[in-house]
Amino acid sequence: MFDNLVSRARDSIAKRKRYNQMVDEIHSLTDRDLADMRASRSEMLYQVRRQIYG
Repeated sequence: MFDNLVSRARDSIAKRKRYNQMVDEIHSLTDRDLADMRASRSEMLYQVRRQIYG
């Protein structure tokens, strides 16, 4: 039981780390970068959250 709890905690930490890295990357994009990609920052953030957390 304790091993399961530790495993879930590690998994959550890893997911949060990956999520934060991707969010930082998206926030570092300039408006020009987004326009060149024809992308929306809010849509990208939504997709990242969906991809990481389901």
